[in-house]
Amino acid sequence: MAPAGRTREPSVERSPEYEDFIRSLADYHEKRGTTLEREPRVGNRHVDLLRLYKTVVERGGYDVVSAEKLAWRSLGHHFNLGTSNLPALAFNLKTAYYKNLAAYEITYVHKKEPPPKEILEDVTARGAALLTRTLENFKPPGSREQGQLVNGDDSDHSGDEGQGTPSRDKGGSEEPGSIGRVTRGLRQAPPQRVLFQPDLSSSRQTRNASANMSSPHSTSQYLGGSINSSSNPTSMSFTVANYEPRPQMPLTLRPVITPGNNPELFKQRQKALRDAAASKRGRAAPTYKGMMLPGTGFEGPNIYVRTLLALRSGIREEEDYALHHLVKISHERGEKYRFEAFPGLAEGLIEKVLDISSLFYDVKWEVSYRDDSSAHEKQTLDGIHGTTDVLAKIASLKSLDRGDDMETEEFSHRLSKISEAGLVLRNMAMLEENAEHLSRLPLVRDFINVTLNLPPRPSVVELQHYALDIAEQITKYLSLEPEDPLYRSLLSRLESSDRGAILTTLRAISRISMNLEENNRLKGVPMTVIRRISDWTLIDDEELVNACLDFLYQYTAVDENVQAMLTEVNIEGLINQLVRLLLHGAKEQDDKVLMKKPVKGRSAKEIPNLPRDLLEQLLKYEEPERSGYWLRACFEEDPDEDITQIALWQAYQSRFSELSSRGALLPAAEFIKNVSTTFAGATAQVLAGSAPKFIIKGIRPRHIPMDPRGRVYQRCLWRMEWGKKESECGEFLLKGKNMWDHIIQDHLRVPQRDDGKWDFTIHPSRRYTCNWGICTRFAPSGTESLLKVGMHIKTHMPETKKAHIKAKHSLSISPDGPHDAQYRSQVFYNTAVDEAGDAAGLPLTAALVLRNLARNLGKGDVGVGAVGGGEKERSAWMRKLFAPVEPQLWFVMAYNKPLAGYMADLTGTIAAGI
Repeated sequence: MAPAGRTREPSVERSPEYEDFIRSLADYHEKRGTTLEREPRVGNRHVDLLRLYKTVVERGGYDVVSAEKLAWRSLGHHFNLGTSNLPALAFNLKTAYYKNLAAYEITYVHKKEPPPKEILEDVTARGAALLTRTLENFKPPGSREQGQLVNGDDSDHSGDEGQGTPSRDKGGSEEPGSIGRVTRGLRQAPPQRVLFQPDLSSSRQTRNASANMSSPHSTSQYLGGSINSSSNPTSMSFTVANYEPRPQMPLTLRPVITPGNNPELFKQRQKALRDAAASKRGRAAPTYKGMMLPGTGFEGPNIYVRTLLALRSGIREEEDYALHHLVKISHERGEKYRFEAFPGLAEGLIEKVLDISSLFYDVKWEVSYRDDSSAHEKQTLDGIHGTTDVLAKIASLKSLDRGDDMETEEFSHRLSKISEAGLVLRNMAMLEENAEHLSRLPLVRDFINVTLNLPPRPSVVELQHYALDIAEQITKYLSLEPEDPLYRSLLSRLESSDRGAILTTLRAISRISMNLEENNRLKGVPMTVIRRISDWTLIDDEELVNACLDFLYQYTAVDENVQAMLTEVNIEGLINQLVRLLLHGAKEQDDKVLMKKPVKGRSAKEIPNLPRDLLEQLLKYEEPERSGYWLRACFEEDPDEDITQIALWQAYQSRFSELSSRGALLPAAEFIKNVSTTFAGATAQVLAGSAPKFIIKGIRPRHIPMDPRGRVYQRCLWRMEWGKKESECGEFLLKGKNMWDHIIQDHLRVPQRDDGKWDFTIHPSRRYTCNWGICTRFAPSGTESLLKVGMHIKTHMPETKKAHIKAKHSLSISPDGPHDAQYRSQVFYNTAVDEAGDAAGLPLTAALVLRNLARNLGKGDVGVGAVGGGEKERSAWMRKLFAPVEPQLWFVMAYNKPLAGYMADLTGTIAAGI
């Protein structure tokens, strides 16, 4: 029975993410006016557009992938499109992305406007530069046949722009005298050939014969005017004219096999001849499988392979050539130059850097890749598991006696090339893939240990910095125990005086096992190092302090480390410095807190009557200015309100009709037109219905009138009867003095003396009270003291200086009017935040270190336990360390928004511990 065919895995994974993406992509194409092919077919597989989009975007986008050599062919391998006719499949894959995803990428990834579909989806996918393509700079390519005729290009398309093999220019011309190029698709008919027939007439020609001769090739000329030579059977002309060639006999031809007409068969026959000759001599036939022989079209390895082979050759000139070019390649192409693509490159560079020891010690390191005892020899490094006793081997080396002043040319050259190899490793380690690859090579740790433990010479400082940069990139993938040589070497660098080395070392140690599941406990750190780091936090160097705090955050996360700090480090001074750093770089920010929401006033039910003084002012103007001032005095703009035209016209007429003798009134049409002139937002409209309604949209009546200078009148809220709003006076007065005189004279009826002043003499028979609005200062029965009532009434006047008293009663001035929002100013001291608005920088790290100290204080058996242990001792330490700074912590929590949550957690921990 035939075996069952293997089921091919589906090429499109229809997950919820895929369905959401296709739905978003379909909406985008619908808005753009283009057609989306949801599952384009390339070869015999359907392409997953979501997977294709993610892959291309991760590589930099359509333009970057198209500019990279053979990138689309690589994607074809990635999507398992097959190997037959891969150039065509790569171009079809590129077209699928170009038609369906290119514009979507420009819009949502690059945040730009994509080119119009006329120069994007409607044209071929050849070329790139979509981000800079415009109608002015884009020239659409012609048809393929036209391009071939013009350029002589008859090579197959490879799927990557500019990667096709150029065809050989074919010389020749289409016709005699032409300078054009013969193409493969067009052929020119050969010129007509005529048999040569010599002239057999006599050399002496008559004048007539000479005159009648028209062509030297003519075969039918008359000699003597009437005799034709071809009619004579004995003449040669007769023989030529009647010549008939013999029929050709068929020949038996046998083709000769040459490299030109059948190269494969010729190669097989030559190989058979060589094998036969080798067998006669008793030797096995040589094999050339996989070898790129000269003359086969191979131009040699590319620069990457060339440098790799040169580096591993061991030849000095070749190594110099390789290192020179590797420095440039790692700098310019570092984002694409990966160790995994060139096996042996990392090992070759490391072995080159290890030669640094031979410049200062009597040693030549050898790398062993065998599981035997050879790795334990003095000058051998274990390339499989790493050399666990590498520090002991370095300490046992014998130093060479080199002068401090002079260096030989050979020494400088070797040191320069070793530094170049270290620079290449450092540049390539900046790429995450290369850093992860180096972390899996045990030889890298030996290289860093050897480099960091070189003699203190200025000539090796540069190489040591390269080693520290590499350590910073790879420690995130390593789990280092306290006895690990690399861990001990990094801790020893913290005792140097080189600021750059200290910074890089602190970052390298803080990143240990960052990308692993197990935590870095930072055990075995000498207390001298902890004290130095605590002292460095006092330096005015933000970068150094940030690195120190990162280290302390990792270190204080372990309770045993915190207990050790209590007796060995000035932890009180450290806490004080951390509290000061909580407000590092804080900026004063004045925020307004909303206390009362704004209230939009209700529309007045009636059009306000003009006070007598305001009316006298308006009568001084002529129309239409007078009606305009009247409109501004009695109405205000409101886009949501309206008033009927008839009500507005009648109010205008009723106000000025009795005073028409001082000036004629405007006609209704002119008056309505003047409304739109006075208020820009007011328009005359007609509301459709059973009975059309003519309105003015955009204005409403004021509660209180306003004079032409923009001053708002005050309304008298004095009530004729206690507690009855309907009995309000309602008189409008402009100034506070006028309001005061009005109340004293009209409501309280205070007598006036001869000198014009009010008489506030007490009259036992009369009682006075305040009936202003909702005021309840006096009882309804009132008081005999007119002076006391008068002083109180002044608090209701707008010009009073007692603002706190006036604010209580000011709402009574216009209870239906609008009220602005009321805010309370609050000052904050906010520190740095990240893109998401969360706390960042030194203040955040300082808060996290303080929280670690508070959480882990007294958990272990060291420090607190040495005094007696228990919750009592923990509480004593908590009060001793945090009680002096507790007010500052509460201040930061109250006035620093980004750190408020962290401070709440910290103060809660302190309160629970105390």
